[in-house]
Amino acid sequence: MLKKSLHQAPQFLAGDHTHLREILHPNNDGVAVNYSIAHAFLPKGKAYLPHRLQSSETYYILSGSGTIHIDGEQQPLAANDLCWVPPNALQHVENTGETSLVFLCIVEPYWRPEEETIAGD
Repeated sequence: MLKKSLHQAPQFLAGDHTHLREILHPNNDGVAVNYSIAHAFLPKGKAYLPHRLQSSETYYILSGSGTIHIDGEQQPLAANDLCWVPPNALQHVENTGETSLVFLCIVEPYWRPEEETIAGD
């Protein structure tokens, strides 16, 4: 069994400028899963940098509102929305709401820094 509180996961600024806490990662938590889950937030009026992951990524919106951009398409995001991003898609999220945009990022296979490319790098 593994039980963790959100605040047990250190917060950091990811390469794409998203504020993250990795709440489940097989390399950090000693669990045999092939995915990772991060708790993320974007402050009001902010966006994170366009990037590509070799893995697929699923966003689940907990609160706030925003817009997701995937390979030139865009969709609005609001609480309780889910959006799946295919591997290698150019993607970014912007907060278009009046509060922080808070969401979960589920990456499968699990996130590895060497498999992420920030646009412009």
